[in-house]
Amino acid sequence: MSPAENAPETLGSVGESGVLTRIFPRLPAAASQLLGPGDDAAVVAAPDGRYVVTTDMMIHGPDFRLAWSSPRDLGWKAAASNLADVAAMGAVPTALVVALAAPADTPVQFMEQFADGLREGCAVMAPGCGVVGGDLSVSPTLTIAVTAFGDLESRAPVLRSGARPGDIVAVSGPLGLAAEGLHLLFASGTVDGHPDAAAAARLAAEHPAAVAAQLRPHPPIADGRAAALAGATAMLDLSDGLAIDARRVATASGVAIDLRSAALGLGDATPPGNPDLALTGGEDHSLFATFPPEVELPGGFRAIGEVVAGSGLLVDGEPYVALGGWDPYASGDGATAWNGGAN
Repeated sequence: MSPAENAPETLGSVGESGVLTRIFPRLPAAASQLLGPGDDAAVVAAPDGRYVVTTDMMIHGPDFRLAWSSPRDLGWKAAASNLADVAAMGAVPTALVVALAAPADTPVQFMEQFADGLREGCAVMAPGCGVVGGDLSVSPTLTIAVTAFGDLESRAPVLRSGARPGDIVAVSGPLGLAAEGLHLLFASGTVDGHPDAAAAARLAAEHPAAVAAQLRPHPPIADGRAAALAGATAMLDLSDGLAIDARRVATASGVAIDLRSAALGLGDATPPGNPDLALTGGEDHSLFATFPPEVELPGGFRAIGEVVAGSGLLVDGEPYVALGGWDPYASGDGATAWNGGAN
């Protein structure tokens, strides 16, 4: 058999129609879809008469490294980051539309495994949500764009602007764990300064929770609906870090957010030189919410502070002015895009 016959099939050799034929059966169907992939557009039911919609991009370099993330990881993470945004509105995720641009020499098997990751992520985090359409294109840089839709189930959306003095500040999910994973990968997941798959695999075995939180996050999607049913006054997805995102709620609501250092575990064991990853680390995709003081916190929510009169972010009553979190414009490479310090 010639080398050409042995070569793996690529996007360029199979073509768009051939790739779609291979991946459509692997994608999860949405319970809300009336017409799925195959026509010019999908048809999705909106029982509430309204729906929430959000979109997010992942680009090789600033958002992920192929040496560290498997195609399944990328499919899962692309689902997770968008599902969390829908959940943060108090909605139930119903459908995803996925666009992907990749080099022509990308193996078709990569696409199949990416589709598997999408299916696995939806099945675990948001049963009933599926992929109803999307697009494929060619690009020298692997780029993933996902648009997610959600059903409010006749409830009002939970906005960032509803927090009031006296409310409890709570979070569901980890704080700083994804940033810890990123620190570890940049510190020990490289060879000669370049991301290395074998080094990342060793790290994943030694620090499974932190590395998984970065490469394959598992946000508490169901707790978004639970928070809305419990009467959450404000909520958002902690994608950019607690310090940045808590300030966003404070600004939108015209209040101050006062966090308790003891509840955040500040000073606990974290990567050397950055003991405040709970505040400065991003990409956990945990849910941050405020609740009236009489509410019993639902699901996995735990209290980490309170809403007070004033403005901005406080920690133990004192202004917290340090920068931190994820900023894609801080650097063209993922190594320094963390203001909190990824390297």
